[in-house]
This record gives sequence, C-alpha cells and structure tokens, in this order.
Amino acid sequence: MEKGRLEAFSDGVFAILITITVLELKAPHGVSLSDLASVLPLFLNYVLSFVYLGIYWNNHHHLLKACRRIYGGIMWANLHLLFWLSLFPFVTDWAGENHSAPLPTAIYGAVLFCASVAYFVL
Repeated sequence: MEKGRLEAFSDGVFAILITITVLELKAPHGVSLSDLASVLPLFLNYVLSFVYLGIYWNNHHHLLKACRRIYGGIMWANLHLLFWLSLFPFVTDWAGENHSAPLPTAIYGAVLFCASVAYFVL
C-alpha cells in the first residue's frame, strides 16, 4: 500500500477530531467577562486537547515520512492510535464540564495514556 493513502486518511481523522472538539465549545450567555469565566474550564480543556492532537499529528507526520513501506500491521496499529484519539472530543467535553471531578479527569488521563501507548506500538 502507498503510504500517501494512510497519511491522507489519518490527516482527515485528525482534522475531524479537532473540528468536533471545538464544536463542543458553546458561547457564554452574556457579554461580560464574568459570563466568559463560566466556560473557561471547557476552553482550557479544549486548548489542552488541541495541543495534544497537534503533537500527535506532528509526530505521526514525521513517523510516516520515515516509513518506506506500509503493510497490514502498520495499518492496524494506526487504527489503534486513531481509536484512542477519537475519544478526545468526548473526554475533553466531559472533563471540561466537570473540571474538578476526579473520574472525568482520570478518564481523560487514561485516554491520553492509551493514545501514547498506541503511538509507541505504531
């Protein structure tokens, strides 16, 4: 398989994930800075997730540039990585809505950990 197809597919998934994550942000109901403070935890979680997705995308790009050939195992490993990354919009929203709750924060961290493990498998 040509690696260009895998790169294009993965880039599309990254773009969709970033788009879905930003769509979870809702404008505050009001025009004052105090109204903006109500969405601050969700916004900070979005920024964190955007940075993480950007780091994964950048590393993924460099990793695939180093590949000479794509075979079935790489494709499955790539899907494994993309699965964990696809959970970012959900955990970003959940942790942002419940910014001091331990379970959503732990699940967010677990998804980050699993994505990191999947990247190293790739």
